Amino acid sequence: MKVFITGVAGFIGYHTALKFKAAGHDVFGVDNFNNYYDPALKSSREKILAKEGVKVDECDIAITPVGFDFVINEIKPDLVIHLAARAGVRHSMDNADEYILDNIIGTQNLITSCEKHGVDNVIYASTSCVMNGHPLPWREFESLYPSKSPYGWTKACNEQQFSSSRIPNVTGLRFFTVYGPFGRPDMALFEFTERISKGEPITVFNNGDMKRDFTYVDDIVNGIELVSKNLKPGSDLYCIGNGEQVNLMDFVKEIEINLDKKATIEFAPMHPADTKETWSDTTKIQSIGYESITPIETGVKNFIEWWKSYNG
Repeated sequence: MKVFITGVAGFIGYHTALKFKAAGHDVFGVDNFNNYYDPALKSSREKILAKEGVKVDECDIAITPVGFDFVINEIKPDLVIHLAARAGVRHSMDNADEYILDNIIGTQNLITSCEKHGVDNVIYASTSCVMNGHPLPWREFESLYPSKSPYGWTKACNEQQFSSSRIPNVTGLRFFTVYGPFGRPDMALFEFTERISKGEPITVFNNGDMKRDFTYVDDIVNGIELVSKNLKPGSDLYCIGNGEQVNLMDFVKEIEINLDKKATIEFAPMHPADTKETWSDTTKIQSIGYESITPIETGVKNFIEWWKSYNG
């Protein structure tokens, strides 16, 4: 099977590409290598992908749709996994234009190319953010409330874009706080690890009274692979998370344990882009065999071992 991944040098894209390559598929991908975080991290991922035989082209699907369209036509993939997006709820609050361009226009360019060249199967990334405001745990069938950030409403827009597309088999995945080796520097695990290791204070919002459904990246990519084997006609959605809540302060404690260093914590009020709690109801995706098996003790340990190795 030919698998084409957008955002292939990103965090989840990188792990997904390695997973599908290891399963024996031909894997191709594009990434725009933007500077939302240090592009060197994406370059490091790309080098590993190249060694594993994954072809990565630098292409911005929002800005260069003609070039992207050419790649889709040339490869004629059996499956497209759309993971390219401008991430970060807090950053989006003051940079909405970037999110409209990358997340909405880029996604529409992808949909147009898939429709034009007869791509039948697409899996795309959504986010737990779109369900903010509903009673916990969050389920796929709830009507969406207004989002708290441009990131959230652009991803909600993506769900509408795909549901009204002419792609025969399309499934969205609402990811819940994905973490693990080669993760994004703007996320709490990476940022807290860096700052604690340097003896710098970390900022913890809502005075630490927050819970997250932290989901280890290997469990996520196992879920993506599973969904790829269970695509069905029409438009579908799955919540994909760990299915359990973890107190943010317990998460910080695991970082301290693995660094063998206490954090200096500066507590702050709730950030306007944040939600106090997330929690996935994974009943639907469990029905096709999904299981999240990695506890935070193992996941944080794996991340910090990678982080120490990456930083020498």
